[in-house]
Amino acid sequence: MGTSTIELFKEAMKFSAGHFTIFSATRRERLHGHNFTVYCALTGEVDANGLLGDYVYYRQRLIDLCREWNEVFLLPGRSPHLRIEHDREAGRINAIFNGQTIPFLASDVLVLPVTNVTLEELSRALLDEVLRDREVLARDRIHAVVVKVSSGPGQMASCQWSAST
Repeated sequence: MGTSTIELFKEAMKFSAGHFTIFSATRRERLHGHNFTVYCALTGEVDANGLLGDYVYYRQRLIDLCREWNEVFLLPGRSPHLRIEHDREAGRINAIFNGQTIPFLASDVLVLPVTNVTLEELSRALLDEVLRDREVLARDRIHAVVVKVSSGPGQMASCQWSAST
């Protein structure tokens, strides 16, 4: 029946989180936060019922991640310039940058598998989560996925995947 693209941009696909961007081994932003919004486009084959796979699965996956990432401070777990120490006994996480220790309550922090907490890296991390189950993508005949993350009007980054690349 051909291909189609469904675009997911639901009200629940948003999160508010704190972060700082690391520019170099000695320079970073101050702690601050954003109200992030998430968008996802799925392209694939439409079935005999006129449906593009089970897109509700992908929408719910992104909503669940937005809930998990909401109202926390995001730290980059793969930054070459930031060391993260877990003090489980005290219930703290210390982020060590350029000789300074930035203490957090462990319950307030989410360490992501990214090199920096930027729109570029957040869109890639969310795309990685959407692509995690390749069997589901194949079942739903999805050929391409685009994930975009915005930190407000006029500022957005995207990351994309295609089965052909």
